[in-house]
Amino acid sequence: MSNVLAIARKELKGYFSSPIAYAVVGIFALVFGFFFYTLLLYFDQNAARSAGLGGGPSVNVNEQLLRPVFMNAMVILLFMLPLVTMRTYSEEKRSGTIELLLTAPLTDFQIILGKFFGAMGLYAAALAVTLVHVGVLFAFGNPEGWPVVTTYLGLLLMGGCFMSVGLFISSLTKNQIVAGVLTFGVFLMLWVINWLASFTGPTMQQVVNYLSITDHLEDFTRGVIDTKHLVYYVSFITFGLFLTARSVDTERWKG
Repeated sequence: MSNVLAIARKELKGYFSSPIAYAVVGIFALVFGFFFYTLLLYFDQNAARSAGLGGGPSVNVNEQLLRPVFMNAMVILLFMLPLVTMRTYSEEKRSGTIELLLTAPLTDFQIILGKFFGAMGLYAAALAVTLVHVGVLFAFGNPEGWPVVTTYLGLLLMGGCFMSVGLFISSLTKNQIVAGVLTFGVFLMLWVINWLASFTGPTMQQVVNYLSITDHLEDFTRGVIDTKHLVYYVSFITFGLFLTARSVDTERWKG
């Protein structure tokens, strides 16, 4: 485990010694702040209108503000996460350090997990910035705490799926731009695959909806942790890391 943590620290240090980490965290914070501010204004108008009506429907901070903010912010991940994963193996291949890494007294499993946790560390740092906005709501409002916790858990799991795919694609090429573009394309396909559901039969519709990576996040944003979603995300991450391991093993034999 110490080897895994050492690689993770090296990866994290590599992110923050380059513009990547600052671009990812900074742009994510900026766009999330924009979504939060605009939806907060909309929520405030609805709350004032409801109070003016006297007997109007009550407002729910989680359902009418936090949930839409996080669902909109998810779109940022499509563009930001490929920037995180595109360099994980591609840069090693381009610079020639992949040979040193593969000949070091480390297993493929340790290398992959180290890079995965390093990328997840940067992603978690970006999510941590949003705690400032959530903290403001808890200081001046009355949102429910549990749906917020489950939403962050769901976002971490979904991000883990994207990271595992990004690692695999990065291990296939030495060109970071190619890795980034291909990763974005796969992310986008996983994002919109449920659009095909309305054009298929009942059985196929269930399969397509199950494959949609965003549909599994819905219950998390409502405060519900379903084992079906946990199994999906964990299986997805495991499969992505397995494919990466096979790709790295192939690279080792080529070397």
